[in-house]
Amino acid sequence: MGRAPLPSGSPLPSGAGIPPIPGAAARGLPPQAPGRKDVPDQRTLVVGRGISVQGSVQDAERLVVEGTVESSLINAKELVVMPGGLFRGGVEVENAEIAGTVDGSLIVRGSLTVRGTGRLLGKASCHRLKVDDGGQITGQLEMLPESGAAPAIASDKPAEAAPDAEPAA
Repeated sequence: MGRAPLPSGSPLPSGAGIPPIPGAAARGLPPQAPGRKDVPDQRTLVVGRGISVQGSVQDAERLVVEGTVESSLINAKELVVMPGGLFRGGVEVENAEIAGTVDGSLIVRGSLTVRGTGRLLGKASCHRLKVDDGGQITGQLEMLPESGAAPAIASDKPAEAAPDAEPAA
């Protein structure tokens, strides 16, 4: 038995890439990160409502969680946890949008957005943070330096003067 062809009037031409997330706009979430035009070319894993996945996920650029995902470590470009979705474990991503629950360790090298229905439990690190009214963060939150800035490293050396500071006499 083969797959049924796309219904007529489908927004996707045959042979197109990955379809947008069904109902994402109705849930108030963008189908892709702002400014991203290449989502159909991304390798996307959608864990649907009522589905539970345990283990590791490899080679997924975009992970969309509507059900439950439990993993020790996932490395992807983008994480989207939809309302009612649960991610438990560790994840390192470029950008994350949380409208469900993340319980564990989250490292975001870019922007972390916690929507009004989102809950972040555990430890999170990010460069940029946006929390909508009603969003919850419980645990430890660390703001990472911008990529152009050097990370702060503890040292026994005395601090040097800023380049535009007057030299000491």
